[in-house]
Amino acid sequence: MKVRYYSFFASLNRPAVALLLAGLAASCNQAGKTETTTTATTPAATASNKADWWKETVVYQLYPRSFQDSNGDGVGDLKGITSRLDYLKSLGVGTVWLNPIYASPNDDNGYDISDYRAIMPEFGTMQDFDALLQGMHGRGLKLVMDLVVNHSSDEHAWFKSARASRTSPYRDFYYWWPAEKGTPPARYSTFDVKHDAWQYDAPTKSYYLHYFSKKQPDLNWNNPKLRQEVYKIMRFWLDKGIDGFRMDAFQFVAKDPSFPPIPNVTESNFANSYNHGPRLHDYLQEMNREVLSHYNVMTVAEGAGRNVTEAMLFVDPARKELNMTYHFEGVGVGNNADTYQLTDLKRVFTKWDSAFAQKGWQAIDLGNHDQPRMVSKFGDDRPAFRAPSAKLLNTFLLTMRGTPYCYNGDELGMTNSKFNGIADYRDVAARNAYTLLKQQKGDEKAFFHTLARFSRDNSRTPFQWDDSAQAGFTTGTPWLNVNPNYVTLNRAAEEKDSSSVLHHFRRAIAVRKQHKVLVYGQYQLLDAANPNIYAYTRTLNGEQVLVVLNFSSAPRTWALPAGLTPTGQPWLNNYPTAPTGPALALQPWQAVVYRLR
Repeated sequence: MKVRYYSFFASLNRPAVALLLAGLAASCNQAGKTETTTTATTPAATASNKADWWKETVVYQLYPRSFQDSNGDGVGDLKGITSRLDYLKSLGVGTVWLNPIYASPNDDNGYDISDYRAIMPEFGTMQDFDALLQGMHGRGLKLVMDLVVNHSSDEHAWFKSARASRTSPYRDFYYWWPAEKGTPPARYSTFDVKHDAWQYDAPTKSYYLHYFSKKQPDLNWNNPKLRQEVYKIMRFWLDKGIDGFRMDAFQFVAKDPSFPPIPNVTESNFANSYNHGPRLHDYLQEMNREVLSHYNVMTVAEGAGRNVTEAMLFVDPARKELNMTYHFEGVGVGNNADTYQLTDLKRVFTKWDSAFAQKGWQAIDLGNHDQPRMVSKFGDDRPAFRAPSAKLLNTFLLTMRGTPYCYNGDELGMTNSKFNGIADYRDVAARNAYTLLKQQKGDEKAFFHTLARFSRDNSRTPFQWDDSAQAGFTTGTPWLNVNPNYVTLNRAAEEKDSSSVLHHFRRAIAVRKQHKVLVYGQYQLLDAANPNIYAYTRTLNGEQVLVVLNFSSAPRTWALPAGLTPTGQPWLNNYPTAPTGPALALQPWQAVVYRLR
């Protein structure tokens, strides 16, 4: 899902947004070392070790609106991306995921689609897309696109017809409640100021359903004609040669059209209340039979299920649905506070790794277009610690089991930005939350404190290419202000510095590519209770590596467990010198990866 500020907005992904808003509303009205413990998953084997390109790739999430503007209108576009393909290739990533570029009124930054077979004019033309795809494939890069079919735009031709007449052939492509039946059964909307998911529509004296913005009416997947139209759209793009889909908010598509009561839904439990509805897996298996099984592509579910058991239903190879899923528990750690506990982060990632140890596959991420910048949330973005903590976080992503998803700008260590007031924000969720706050006469100081930390706009500021005007992103006025720190934090400066975050990112990807133990190896957590050190081993076919991460802005010492002896120089190290045992003296935010045997 796209986080759309649910709760700030929630775990910050559509459903994330929900959580964020919840935490925001609520706010407005480590030292020492414990004994060494271990938590191990079952040795890797069976389906989890089966080689697939989408397991071995590194995904680079690219936010088109903010990456590179080619024509000076202040909005990133396809020609801009094409002009930067050599840079993408140089990173070592294998796959690029593009946020939506389809035709859209842009109520929710492209996640409200008015034509699934056309390009948003701000981004360019279909010819520009074809050139981009050809340029990517020519460089050995794969392209994954968002599939946004829980809802369409209210400006889509289907909805225009559906709202014009109760007898329209597209009427049942959406959910309607006739006014003569009275008030519709309560349903919660995360983006609506009143949190009402039913919008009255005068032409046919009916209400239509929208879980998100009122300009995003929900599609009726109970209708087989609608499903076939979606499959045609998928084939259109797959036949062009794209390499897969990210299924946006797909966990919400299955709904009981009788709308039985679902009591006590709030921002904080919206996702768990409304996802995984009836026939969801019937739809996915049908989609796989009719479309996906005919192409060698990657599919990833956004926020699959309410727990690891439900998540496995999406990705168990025997069920023939999707390839991988990513959860929101990791990025959700610390969403309702100014700090987070490393032990919580370790618990979440270890739990999910254990669930997928024998079969299925997951994505590994700490940031995306719905989250604050990962170094500002999980690292320390102060000047002294920004670079080492960004390197540590990238080391973590690239040494865990699962497919790493790296968000554009995180390879530079880009940080949260500075916003001076609500006028600086562009996200619809933030603006709606502020409108509600004003109506309720809430605490503006607390609101803006939370917004500054968790706003989705933090991750959407323009890419910082160099120290020229507007960071080299545009020759015009950018759609969202550039982060003021671009003068020193930019790609050009980091290219010249061999010790930069950028160069470390490239080295980490190269190491992952070279050593399959970092892709398929068994994961074992060490010293689970340590509040500052995240340490684990990866083991495959007799080869074992040790990863030690000091999630702290102070030096820490960590004693090597008995039997673990590093050999040779570390594969990765984000400082000039490496600590040696038996007690590793780690610098602030130091990350080291050693071969053990």
